[in-house]
Amino acid sequence: MFDPKKLDDLVRRLGEGLPEALTDVRSEVEKTVRLGVQQVLANMDIVTREDFEVQRMVLARTRERLEALEKRVAALEAERVPDVEA
Repeated sequence: MFDPKKLDDLVRRLGEGLPEALTDVRSEVEKTVRLGVQQVLANMDIVTREDFEVQRMVLARTRERLEALEKRVAALEAERVPDVEA
């Protein structure tokens, strides 16, 4: 889902951006930020790129099959002989 290295880099940069007066609590701030970001990401309804690509391919195949079936139905309807009532 989210690259842990990117999360670590983000947290590190945020920690480095703290004012000097807060450097003694940097590790606690980084830990809190990391947990907060992880919770937000966990609560988001997102999928991995791999899952997205698999679903995209499934949808493309489904569209192709639907188009083929629509053509078959149209051809069968064109061949159908109208009912002649006696």
